[in-house]
Amino acid sequence: MANDAPGSPPSTAPVEATTAPPEPAAKPVTVSDQTILPASHWQNAPIPDPIPAEDDGDADSTYSSIQSSTASLTDSILQYRTIHGRTFHSERGRAQAWTPNDESQAESMDMNHHLCTLVLDGKLHLAPIPDDVEKVLDIGTGTGVWAMDFADLHPAAQVIGTDVSPMQPTWVPPNLQFQIDDANEEEWTWRENEFDFVHVRALFGSIISWPAFYKEAYRVTKPGGYIEDHEWSVKFGCDDGSVLDDSPMGQWSKVYWEGGKKFGRTFRVVEDDEQVRGMEAAGWKDIVKKDIKVPIGSWPRGEREKTMGIFSRGMWEADAEGYVLYIWGTVMGWSREEIQVYIAHLRRQVRDPNVHSWYLHRIVYARKPE
Repeated sequence: MANDAPGSPPSTAPVEATTAPPEPAAKPVTVSDQTILPASHWQNAPIPDPIPAEDDGDADSTYSSIQSSTASLTDSILQYRTIHGRTFHSERGRAQAWTPNDESQAESMDMNHHLCTLVLDGKLHLAPIPDDVEKVLDIGTGTGVWAMDFADLHPAAQVIGTDVSPMQPTWVPPNLQFQIDDANEEEWTWRENEFDFVHVRALFGSIISWPAFYKEAYRVTKPGGYIEDHEWSVKFGCDDGSVLDDSPMGQWSKVYWEGGKKFGRTFRVVEDDEQVRGMEAAGWKDIVKKDIKVPIGSWPRGEREKTMGIFSRGMWEADAEGYVLYIWGTVMGWSREEIQVYIAHLRRQVRDPNVHSWYLHRIVYARKPE
């Protein structure tokens, strides 16, 4: 069974509103937890005046510069599909991606990496791996920023980052290699007992079978090695009732959950406890689970939580369209115009200081017995 990690999650107690919330632009609709409002609902609802983004200071100045080195990324297949003018990984075999692989999405991914380091108090992982770790696998590496940071901190380790899309930089640390690979393959290309540490982050909506995924990760990990998986809920939560079921944020998870059913890749990884259940079934031991509420926006009082909220909102606003185009459009059948109208409603709610929202970031790590 999984154990909760020591220490309590950061406080995300809502800030008491200093002004009355605005009157709703349209008559509220009573919906159940499972009701998805049609696209026409958002087109018929007047779009309120946008709330300008708050001046939170130069958040980019908090980034640490990523140092490049002398090894180049091996040439890989550059075949993309275009959806509403955005490029996505081409569908080959079992590999499908629901987020774009272009510059806007890359910017959002890099902001998310910094947010994750804030969640971990500056660390790159929680699993108690040794400093002299030898071989590390980063599955779903995205822009490769986590793998680059880890390779810089562990120059003696061999680090391999894999993804279905070649959106990583050309020049990388000499001990880092990027490869095109699909984690949904029934058998991975790696040998048994090859890696000391397998790192996974944000594969919700991408994995066909989580039990099979953790089973393969178990096979390629050395006895005594670790896996660590970071996933988060697509549900916008709150502790004060400021996110209603019929609001844009309240509808966000409902569309994702239904789209995941049609897409064949679940977005309910956190809600259905896929990480712990899958690791237990694969044979992993000493499983530790830690849940952290990540605020959205600058409403928290605590400095650390406020900074997390600024970055989480920035991550989302960097590519709001990219996160919904495929699921809302290709899978659920919304038009580009309908998507843009919904995003306009959603963007206003995300920026509303009277909405004290958060999402759940779940970290699970475990050890392969010796």
